[in-house]
Amino acid sequence: MADAMGNSILFILIPLYVAKLPKEHIHFAVPVLVGLLISLYGFITSIFQPFMGALSDKLNKRKALIQVGLGLIGISTLFFIFADNFLHLLILRTFQGIGVAITIPASLSLMTAITHKNTRGGSMGVFSTFRIIGFAIGPVIGGYLQVHYGFDASFYAGAGLVFISMLLVQLWVKEVKIDAAEDVSQRLKVFDLSLYGSGILSTSLATFVMACSFSMVTTLENQFNARLEMTAIGFSIAFSMLMVGRLISQVPLGHFSDKWGRKPFILFGLILMAISTIIMGEVQTQMQLIVIRLIQGVAAAGVAAPAFALAADLSKEGGEGRQMSVVTMGFGLGIAVGPLLSGLLVVLFFELPFLIIGLATLLSSWVVYRYMPETVRSGKTLFTPSNTLD
Repeated sequence: MADAMGNSILFILIPLYVAKLPKEHIHFAVPVLVGLLISLYGFITSIFQPFMGALSDKLNKRKALIQVGLGLIGISTLFFIFADNFLHLLILRTFQGIGVAITIPASLSLMTAITHKNTRGGSMGVFSTFRIIGFAIGPVIGGYLQVHYGFDASFYAGAGLVFISMLLVQLWVKEVKIDAAEDVSQRLKVFDLSLYGSGILSTSLATFVMACSFSMVTTLENQFNARLEMTAIGFSIAFSMLMVGRLISQVPLGHFSDKWGRKPFILFGLILMAISTIIMGEVQTQMQLIVIRLIQGVAAAGVAAPAFALAADLSKEGGEGRQMSVVTMGFGLGIAVGPLLSGLLVVLFFELPFLIIGLATLLSSWVVYRYMPETVRSGKTLFTPSNTLD
């Protein structure tokens, strides 16, 4: 939660900070620059996650990797106070992306090892809920501090919260050693094709389009503020409504997926996300934006916990880091592609990015329907991976 608060503070600050920086030698529109900066983080995270997932499987030291990643995130966030041009921001976002790439596969690999198959959806829901709380509070804190105390205060707060999360991990998280299954390679082999099938790949697609849909608005903060006559605080409240929607529905939907299956909830989430994304391009008031973001939050909750639980159901001992990293890589790519695509398309007309990404999400729901397997049906586990800790 503290890590998510620290990271999400930057979601609100980056568009404002880019607009504030000097523009010499920069010949792109501000939305394009914002999209590039936000997308770089996602691309770096996605590129490095499979390698870090393989490293976590090889070293079998997940807690240590989590701490290294958090430390890198915290330091690079703190150094935003020294950035005075766009290149500095690119460098810092690169380090933040690497830090997240180290942290996420290790975290989800550890979660896979310590959860039980028949309650895993609910467990992933609890895990996600605490991160959602952080993501919901962070933008509001960032917007408030920026308006009343300036950018530096927000950067100090963001870094401080990440360092707090390191302390909590050190105090409360225990290291877990996992013995690899016989058919899983012990070499540092990043892309072991035996670990990936239609289940892992279709789950990755689901998290990719989900992240594309809800992250695309980050690039468009300035456009929304002008279009709806909002301030940074107003946009941060609307932005956080997605997290509120997830907070309300994440644990129940994850729990229900343990009883009635993962796939129906993932499909429901994708279809609802597609419709709400298309409608978002037509909003005329701040309240309408708040309601649509709330609906997107419910849609994201339908995808997130069941998708991570399904991937964990399919994982093999000793390969959890690599398998889960492919799913989180999809999420990271979505965080990257959504803002970049919206920044490029909005130059043509405002509604276009919402229409394109919404239709792509709808198409992806058909792919998921066609190729994603089910691991739970009426409370019974259909797949039995060899997780001894279960």
